[in-house]
Amino acid sequence: MVFYEVKSSSGKLDCSMEIGNTTTVTAFVLLGLSNNPRVQVVLFVLFLVIYLLILMENLLMLLVIRADSHLHTPMYFFLSHLSFLDAFYSSVIVPKLLENLLSKWKTISLPECFTQISLVIFSGATEACLLAVMAYDRFQAVCHPLLYVVAMDRKVCAGLVGASWVIGMGTGLVNTLLLAQQHFCGPSLIHSFVCELPPVLLLACSDSYISIASILTTMVILGIGTLALLLGSYTRIIRTALRINSAEGRSKIFSTCSSHALVVTIFYGSGVVRYMTPASGSVLEQVLTMQYSVVTPLLNPLIYSLKNQDVKAAVRRLLARKPRLT
Repeated sequence: MVFYEVKSSSGKLDCSMEIGNTTTVTAFVLLGLSNNPRVQVVLFVLFLVIYLLILMENLLMLLVIRADSHLHTPMYFFLSHLSFLDAFYSSVIVPKLLENLLSKWKTISLPECFTQISLVIFSGATEACLLAVMAYDRFQAVCHPLLYVVAMDRKVCAGLVGASWVIGMGTGLVNTLLLAQQHFCGPSLIHSFVCELPPVLLLACSDSYISIASILTTMVILGIGTLALLLGSYTRIIRTALRINSAEGRSKIFSTCSSHALVVTIFYGSGVVRYMTPASGSVLEQVLTMQYSVVTPLLNPLIYSLKNQDVKAAVRRLLARKPRLT
């Protein structure tokens, strides 16, 4: 077994080892967003600020929902899980992006890359399930208001959330284990700032049919399947809202559901296109990845808070509280 040096005589990074007559990649190189040092510094500051905002916004949303009893309802229970997931999702991607922006050798080991892929798939699958659950919750609230308390009791809500997390974990684990069976013999360059399944599969030297079939099956069942549930729920909600005589009632329904619809459009519009089309290393692919991994976690709390009177009222109550003297 012969390991290549980290830096070759030509000054280029070599991330492979030779076992007998077979070369095996031991690490990948993330080409990132730019190779210009000045641009990298600007991007580092930009993404550091965005990451801190993501954490602050989502943790504040969690705090407000937990602290205000008016928000202890199924809708905000689901929203709290979405906020936690968004903070987690961005933490899977942005710290490594920040590290590589300041690093000369932008390498990521195979185990680290596979772990990141697993967590990205897990986060995306769980979020798709949570968004479908939130649409189902709004469907029950609008279309069956008299049965809502029974249909969405504590056990049902906990079961729906638990199922979302379990499905996400299983999806990430299965797809990553199948990917780990592939042989990577070079090249080791990933045209992205993050390890994702589509660009990594391009580097496989062995037959990747099973992995491709697995991720496509995942996208059809979870992606298109949950999207169908979303569209079905909102079709029924719109029909019910149009039959309401009260303009105020219709306005409240559309205001609440429009926030969710906007989040769904942003998430699915980028995620489904990214994973359902062949990887090519284009700039558009990096933009789509940035959309659902960084922009969506940043915008979700703003969308739900700015368009939601209950959340704004809860924030005002939280800020108006005076410290109690013991």
